[in-house]
Amino acid sequence: MRQTTRGATAAIAAGAIAAALGARGAAGESWCDTRPRTAYAGLARVPTVDPWFHVYRFEPGVYALYEPDNFQEVISYLILGRERALLFDTGMGMSRIRATVEELTKLPVQVLNSHTHHDHVGGNAEFEAVLGMDTPFTQESAKGMAHEVVRGEALAESFCPTRLPGFDPAGYRIRPFRVSRVVRDGDAIELGGRRLEVLAMPGHTPDSVALLDRQAGLVFTGDTFYEGPIWLHAPGTDLAAYGRSVARLAALAPALKRVHPGHNTPTASPRRLVELRDAFAAVEDRRVAPEAREGGLVEYVFEGFSFLMRGVVSARP
Repeated sequence: MRQTTRGATAAIAAGAIAAALGARGAAGESWCDTRPRTAYAGLARVPTVDPWFHVYRFEPGVYALYEPDNFQEVISYLILGRERALLFDTGMGMSRIRATVEELTKLPVQVLNSHTHHDHVGGNAEFEAVLGMDTPFTQESAKGMAHEVVRGEALAESFCPTRLPGFDPAGYRIRPFRVSRVVRDGDAIELGGRRLEVLAMPGHTPDSVALLDRQAGLVFTGDTFYEGPIWLHAPGTDLAAYGRSVARLAALAPALKRVHPGHNTPTASPRRLVELRDAFAAVEDRRVAPEAREGGLVEYVFEGFSFLMRGVVSARP
């Protein structure tokens, strides 16, 4: 998701967050009312010390680290090989994700971000090995973000039911981090018995990627797809590129067993990627009308997900 860029004003950020809170559920329904989400009912919960992260195990060697008590409901993923581990995103940075990761594995861990919006890089500074795309957007995000930019994430209404014990909302910021290795479209990350492919998915941001485990039939989509309002209105969003990226994801669907999104629910059927492609094509062709939202945004609503945008999309030529 889900942010304004480093240089955006706090007023813009607050407006976007207000719109998001309004779009989380049905009219009059608080986002807190959807918790616990039914998608978690049949999953294997792994006990860990830090109550901020709810950890769920998927076989083989995949953990979802879910942050349910902030409205972003971010999900990061720890993926294990025999020799190394990869952490796909590091969440909000409201609690120390590295400590939870080290409870789950003793393997050396490297980080790759699905994209560098603040809600996915909050824990990057805790790690030495951070992989990233070579884009100006990534480089700007790596500078960190001041409290004035991200303070809306730490408002009382952004938490459910209460703030994290010991968390100081007045001091919340995103610490700077360093990209230690550049990755590009098609690069392979070898973990020992597990090979992950980096797929460039520009659109939501210029540096968005998906992560494909071809052998296991898994794809990790970040914010290119999740069940809920998909944010396509922040600076850096490219709707034409997003359309191409979702078409690329949909083409993978026949070979997939499971999709792992970046927010709300940690697993989805591969058919969702085909639905995503078709829904966005309907938006581009103006075959569906938007609904007005706060902050000058509009929402194109489909079954199980939607597109939250700034203004009506121009028809394709």
